[in-house]
Amino acid sequence: MYKLTVSITLSFLVFIIWAIYQANTGSSNPIFELVGSLPYGDKIGHFSLFGILTLMFNLTSRFKTFSLGRINLYYGTAIVSIFVLLEELSQGLIPTRTLDIMDLAADSIGITLFSLLSYVIAKRFKMN
Repeated sequence: MYKLTVSITLSFLVFIIWAIYQANTGSSNPIFELVGSLPYGDKIGHFSLFGILTLMFNLTSRFKTFSLGRINLYYGTAIVSIFVLLEELSQGLIPTRTLDIMDLAADSIGITLFSLLSYVIAKRFKMN
């Protein structure tokens, strides 16, 4: 089961990296068109993609945590947060992209809520 979880998580990460590449190169595809046609579709996408990625990374890392001062953080949450921050900030350097603080906010809300969901799942199933 663990190998399946890792495979799904890595596949989802590859999908996100593909989407980032598509956006960075200014490519168009049906997924972007669908997201663009929905009200707040871009923000919903950011929230969902990075929130789900956070949950998947937390599950894959078996809800392992580390201490940052008095706060315990999931390794998965930290990894996704760093990835998202670097990706969002890099958009300021790419001509086909726009650095948007609201995208970062949507990412952050997704990461936070799915981290809380991770906590609930870990406690419910006594996984940490």
